[in-house]
Amino acid sequence: MQFSAWPNLSGEWEPLRDFAQHIEQSGWDGLWVADHFMPNQEDNSGPTGEAWTNLSALAASVPRIRLGTMVTGNTYRHPAVLAKMAAQVDEISGGRLVLGIGSAWQQNEHEAYGIPFYTVGSRLRRLEESVQVIRSLFENDRTNFDGKFYQLTNAPLAPKPTQRPRPPILIGGGGEKVTLRLAAQYADEWNVWGDPDFLRHKIGILEQHCADVGRDPAEIRKSANAMVHLTDDPAEAERIRETNPRALAGSASEIQALVQQYIDAGVDELVVPIFALRPGSGIERATATADGFINEVASAFR
Repeated sequence: MQFSAWPNLSGEWEPLRDFAQHIEQSGWDGLWVADHFMPNQEDNSGPTGEAWTNLSALAASVPRIRLGTMVTGNTYRHPAVLAKMAAQVDEISGGRLVLGIGSAWQQNEHEAYGIPFYTVGSRLRRLEESVQVIRSLFENDRTNFDGKFYQLTNAPLAPKPTQRPRPPILIGGGGEKVTLRLAAQYADEWNVWGDPDFLRHKIGILEQHCADVGRDPAEIRKSANAMVHLTDDPAEAERIRETNPRALAGSASEIQALVQQYIDAGVDELVVPIFALRPGSGIERATATADGFINEVASAFR
C-alpha cells in the first residue's frame, strides 16, 4: 500500500510548496491536486490555485514523490493542449506525473467562465474521445483523429513525456456502466471515493468490464480517497463517522485495521485529503495532520 496526500489549492503558492516538500521528506509516496477554478459554494470569492501551473512548479521543486491531478476536468481544456501540458510536466518532474482525468462535474465554474457543461452522457463521450487523443499523442509521432467532438490532423507532440509509452492515465469515478468501462479499456490507474465495501463492489464491476475488453485487471492500479481523523476519543470518532460515514475516524490501531480492509479489497494506494491549507494560515495544521497519519498509521504498512 502506498499513501498520498491531497492538499486543497488555497491560492497561495508558498504554503503548497512547503507542504509538498514536507510530506516528501516525511515519507509520503505522492501528492495530488484538484482541478478547479473556484469554490463549489454560493460564496465563490475565495482564492483557488490553478492545478496545472501549480503542478509544473511542484515538479521542479519537489524531486521524489509522484505528482498528479485528482482529477483534471476534461471540459476545461482541449485534449491536445492537455497532452502537451502533461508531457512538459512529466519531463520537468523526471517522469513522475500521473494524468488524472474525469468528465468534470462542478457546474458553477462552467457557468461562471462560460464553459459549456453539456449533459452527463455528452461529457462522458467527450472524455472517451479525449483519452484516445491523449494516448495517441503520447505514443505516436503524428496523430490523426476524426471524432464527433475532437479532430486532429497530422498533429505532432514533441518532446514526448519522459515516461514511455506514456505517463499513467488515471480515470476517476465510480459510474458502473460508462466510467468503469472507460477505466477498463483505457486507464492505467483508477480512483474513487468510498469505504472498503464500496471499493470491493466497484472493483468487481471494473473486473467484469476488463473481462469484456480482454484486459487483465491487475494492469490497473487502484486508489481510493478517504478523509482521516486520528483521535483517541471514541465519542469524537463516532460524531465524525455520523457526519461522514466514509471517514476513517478513531485511534491509530483502529484506522490501521480500516486501512487493512482497503488492502484486502484490492486497493493499491490510499489518498488522504488534507484540506487544511488556508490563505494566510501557514501550513502547521496541515503538516501536523500529515505527520500524525504517516507516523502513527502508515508506518505499520511499510
